[in-house]
Amino acid sequence: MQKLLLAVDKLSTWVGQVCSWLIVALTLMISWEVFSRYVLNAPHPWAFDVMSMMYGTLFMTAGAYTLSKNGHVRGDVLYGFFPPRLQAGLDLTLYILFFIPGVVALAWAGYNFAADSWAINEHSNVTANGPPVYPFKTVIPIAGTILLLQGLVEIVRCAVCLQTGEWPSREHDVEEVDVEKLKEMVHVSDADIAKLDVYVVHQAEGKA
Repeated sequence: MQKLLLAVDKLSTWVGQVCSWLIVALTLMISWEVFSRYVLNAPHPWAFDVMSMMYGTLFMTAGAYTLSKNGHVRGDVLYGFFPPRLQAGLDLTLYILFFIPGVVALAWAGYNFAADSWAINEHSNVTANGPPVYPFKTVIPIAGTILLLQGLVEIVRCAVCLQTGEWPSREHDVEEVDVEKLKEMVHVSDADIAKLDVYVVHQAEGKA
């Protein structure tokens, strides 16, 4: 079971990492369009549509990736203090009540949008000879399906946590701040951090 869960994590991670290169492409395209528009006086009418579709693709494909890393925003002020079983129970309830219906609707509606777009060979009508829209709309059901698959994996993780009292491991990726590496670089141990926490609490109590 754990291998299957990690396999889905790896799929979500791979899709997210591949599509993350759209950030580079989008940055280069915006830079070129600004240069072309204001320096060469030769704007491209289709550029804004393409930029929007690139950003939309990046945003949609990041959903499953972020979920696989447990990176979506939540009320950690309270949630972080809950025991694992209570966390799992809350997550499971929210997944069943809101996540699954919402993502199923997204994937189903996205499939219909994409099918209609391919049927009429849809192009952007903001400008004459606008770029094709059907490849972008195809991303919607694909991203929705991957997100749904990752959500089902998270539901299984909740069930496992309810049984064992511990969260199963998940596929890791680069962190914005590598805390363990940072502690090694500055030679700080967990014991030192615990002492600092106690000191801060005592200082706060003294001021109160």
